[in-house]
Amino acid sequence: MPLSSLLLSALIYAGAVASPGPGIAALVARVMTSGTRGILGFVLGMIVGDLTWFTIAACGFALLAQAFAPVFVALKAGGVLYLVYLAWKTWNAPVDTTAPAASPRQDAVRAFLGGLTMTLGNPKVILFFLALLPSVVDLPHLSTLGLMTMAAALVSVLGTMLGLYVLAADRARRAFTSRRARRRINQGSATVMAGAAAAIALR
Repeated sequence: MPLSSLLLSALIYAGAVASPGPGIAALVARVMTSGTRGILGFVLGMIVGDLTWFTIAACGFALLAQAFAPVFVALKAGGVLYLVYLAWKTWNAPVDTTAPAASPRQDAVRAFLGGLTMTLGNPKVILFFLALLPSVVDLPHLSTLGLMTMAAALVSVLGTMLGLYVLAADRARRAFTSRRARRRINQGSATVMAGAAAAIALR
């Protein structure tokens, strides 16, 4: 594929990822509440979710995706319920203990599934890959190498942008050490997650 098309699609994608949305809100709120424990699994889930929608768009399966609309409605509901659960858990999270309730492996697996489900049901992600990106790049007519190159670019852009959000949120979290401040952070993060759930549910 032409380098200009690759750069243009990567730039548009970077703008879409950087703009606040349910995914970014959930990511930042999670880091602000629990730090970076398990966040890699959450990020990987979001990446795999984006790659799934990219594959659907690249294979020209947009109409097929519409035919399986009930499945994606279920995924959307799953993402909403996951965010609501996180909001409830975060609001009631203790601020004076840091011991994880599960092993790091279990936490990472749950975080991955949560990030994946939320991304697959996120209307913002669906709209980008099924409507916006195909208007910029003729995905079905790209060569295998071109598709692999674009997928690698998308992973690089998404991983970088999410990593920056994680670092910024973790740095902000470390600035607040008092129990009262942590409680306010937890409540604010829970509100953000609940708002993200509402944003997905209402679209």
